[in-house]
Formats: sequence, C-alpha cells, structure tokens
Amino acid sequence: MPATPESDPRNHPVPVLPDLAFLRTALVNVVFYGAPDAGDRGWVLVDAGMVGAAGRIVAAAEARYGAGARPSAIVLTHGHFDHVGALVTLAERWEVPVYAHALERPYVTGHARYAAPDPTVGGGAMAALSFLYPRGPVDVGTRARPLPDDGGVPGMPGWRWVHTPGHTAGHVSLFRDADRALIAGDAFVNVKQESATAVLAQTPEIHGPPAYYTPDWNAARRSVEALAALEPAVAVTGHGVPARGGKLQNGLRALAQSFERVAVPRHGRYVRHPRPLGVGESVGGGARSGLRLGVFGAAVGVATGVWLGRR
Repeated sequence: MPATPESDPRNHPVPVLPDLAFLRTALVNVVFYGAPDAGDRGWVLVDAGMVGAAGRIVAAAEARYGAGARPSAIVLTHGHFDHVGALVTLAERWEVPVYAHALERPYVTGHARYAAPDPTVGGGAMAALSFLYPRGPVDVGTRARPLPDDGGVPGMPGWRWVHTPGHTAGHVSLFRDADRALIAGDAFVNVKQESATAVLAQTPEIHGPPAYYTPDWNAARRSVEALAALEPAVAVTGHGVPARGGKLQNGLRALAQSFERVAVPRHGRYVRHPRPLGVGESVGGGARSGLRLGVFGAAVGVATGVWLGRR
C-alpha cells in the first residue's frame, strides 16, 4: 500500500493518558485531548505549532481519530509564533472556533503584536536567535472566542483553565482535578529552551518559561507557584517531553522556591524593567515592515526547527 501522511509513525501523537496525547512539531508541542475513538468533532487541539506544521497536525489527528476527523475547538495557551504558526490554516480547514484568554485576543485577531524578544538573556543559540522570531499577530477573525468566565474549557469536560501570566498577559494552563493532569503551555517547560543543544537532545529539566520571550518575571514566578500548588501528577509542557510523578512535583516545587535564582536571567531587557502585561504594540502604519521581518523570522525559525526535528 502507498504510504500516507497518517501512516508515517512520526505523525502519530504520543499517548500521555488514555485521552491525552502530544505531537512535537519541530520546536514545540501540540496536544490532542480525546480518546482515540472520539471521532469527528469529539476532540480538542491545544495550540497549533509552528508555521508549516498544519500538514503534520492534520495527519496526526487522522492517525488518532480517523480520516477527516475535525476537532470541536482549538484552545490556545497563548499566541506566540510557535504556538499559532498553523492556526489560521487549521481553523479555516476545520471550520472551528479558537478559544483564548481575553488578553490574548488582540494577538490572534490581527490587532497587536507582542513586545520584542530579548536575545540578551543568554543561555544558548535559541535565545541569541530570538531577535528574528515573529511577534505576530495572526488573525483568525470571528473564529476567536474568549474562554468562559466560569473557568471551563470548551470541549474538555472536567478541565479548567488557570490564568498563568508572565510569559504573556493572557497565558493559560489547563488542569483536570480528577487525575491532576496539567497542560502547562509555556508557564514552565521541561527543557532548557534557550539552548539549541538541550532542545536537540530534549534533555528533561523542569525549567522556567523561555527567557527570551518572557516580559514579566514577577508574574511568571507567581504563575509557577500557583501551578506547583496544584501538585500535578503529569504535565505536558509547550517544550520538552511530558513529566510525571515525583520528578515533576519535586522539580516544580524547587523551581517555585528558587525561581529568582534558577529561572530569572542575570541580565536582560525585562529583568529590571518588566513590560506591563497586556501592553502590546498596535498594528498600524508600521505593520507592513513588521510583517516582512516576521516572515523572515518565521523562515529562520522553521528552518532551525526542521533541522532539529530531523535529528
């Protein structure tokens, strides 16, 4: 039989729990919620990976849920370029609503772009390259929806969203109390994301949010403390492999207790002068040149990610 994208084992989501799986798309993970027999409109995609990842995500969805299976929703932990790269393509293909915190809405509806990344934080090549990374926005138009005020997560019964700002103003993590499962986004990660060597090796390490794109370290610390207090049993983070059990809980507790020493860079644009959360740059007259830079940065990011992902 001829090979198809969904038959490629690299496009199969990796199970974490019976109803939870993840797929690494170059530099970043996307998460699939729903048992393998969930079928069309019976599952949810969390985050949307890098530019160019739409084909792999669709193939992974069909490998897990069947040919033509579409989600009931796409839920975003936040709107950074590596979490929304395939968002517009997937939302249009699947004709699906996109849920995000209200403070992230300007960045996914074409109205604002994030504060500039900070390549001076150190830590490795991924940080040094960050001046090239796109700042947004993307625009899903009327498909954008705010997360419910009651804390529920559309299409994910038993889960609740937890506001975890710092990395972005409207960053959220998703938590299920019944089994203490956590989808952390980039509130914390399980790899030293600033280092190309660590990213290449996927060396597990409970680590603060990617430093080059975190504008408010005080808020980031409080978010880590809030997640540590939940004592998650398993966590899928935006970067790195899933973490479980005592290693996760002890690592997250240690990160919260020593956050200033182990997570906050010694120097950087936002270390002593945090960017007020929710203050982005409006997309106005300078948007065209910003878009050109963003396209260039995306190309560099994708090329780096493809190179890493094939190793």
